[in-house]
Amino acid sequence: MAQQKSGIEKLRGTDYIRTIDYFLVVPILLLTIIGLYVLNQVLSVGYEAYPGNFYRQVAAAVIGLVITLFICALDTQFMRIIGWSIYGAALFLLILVPIDNYDLSWKWGADSWLNLPVIGNFQPSELAKIGLVMAASDIFERMSSKEISILKGFGLLALTYGPPMLLILSQPDFGTAMVIVFSFVCILFVWGLKYRYFLLAISSVIVIGVPFVWRFYLKPYQRKRILALVFEGSDPEGEYNLVQSKAAIASGGLAGNNTGVLIKVPVKESDFIYSAVSEHLGFIGTTAVVILAFFFLCRCLYVANKASRKSFSFIVVGLTASFAFHFIENMGMSVGLLPITGIPLPFLSLGGTAMLVNYISFGIILNISMENR
Repeated sequence: MAQQKSGIEKLRGTDYIRTIDYFLVVPILLLTIIGLYVLNQVLSVGYEAYPGNFYRQVAAAVIGLVITLFICALDTQFMRIIGWSIYGAALFLLILVPIDNYDLSWKWGADSWLNLPVIGNFQPSELAKIGLVMAASDIFERMSSKEISILKGFGLLALTYGPPMLLILSQPDFGTAMVIVFSFVCILFVWGLKYRYFLLAISSVIVIGVPFVWRFYLKPYQRKRILALVFEGSDPEGEYNLVQSKAAIASGGLAGNNTGVLIKVPVKESDFIYSAVSEHLGFIGTTAVVILAFFFLCRCLYVANKASRKSFSFIVVGLTASFAFHFIENMGMSVGLLPITGIPLPFLSLGGTAMLVNYISFGIILNISMENR
């Protein structure tokens, strides 16, 4: 049996090139390029014009690629340590958010940000998504191997998820909370929870959790966004954003709007970046984004299926679920199929924190894929 190579050895010679999963790498690089191209167009004209944001996004993408290469050099045997370290760092930063007094809720609707030295604005809840997936994957693997009992395992999961979820909901960042819950449910399903218990758990969350969150955590504007899907006129501001988003998508035609007359869409550079893709690249561009995202997600599931350890499989499933939620929710809200939230489109929306966290997640998935090969 061949001896497993160390992280440094993985970076040497043709072995490293041969083990890279280009079916993962190419879609992400293309999505990043499309995102940077569209952001350059959006941030260079009109009321969104602010070139400094574009250069920061380029820097975040480059740093993200470097981080991905670094993660790929790490031995997968350290994945447990890495996961709990990320979780601990995220929890510590989440605790700092309410005492930092750096309130951007007037701009983003939630007080989710820290103003860190050198880094600048940073959103700890983004990092928590990775930390929770990796921590939960470790606990689920230990339950699968009978290292700990199921009762003790779910107790640990409650203790692991409780503090960060309460802190995130208190911001209130309901969008990120939904992503975290969705990722957990997907890991729970893959772990092997019996269907009747799985359906019981989902029903309990809907019957108990949804009314509780609606009553105590959602702000009035968030409730209006949800009601607007059913009752026209419930959220005039949100409906205006949606009307403008649809108009921008329609104006793109087949290959983009070449008239020079662009539709004014609020937060086009982040929340409604998908409508900006259509406006500048047309149906061809939006279709390319959908195909690339779908191909990437399918490849991630293939990696999860081939993973050498259950914890690796759980990690990939959890991170893939997070990506999938972001892709589906952002595209869905842009065309009026889902409620309007602040959930960004991975690798395309403006946001340095999101870009870095996306590349960290991608690097972890790529590392596990390379270990399989």
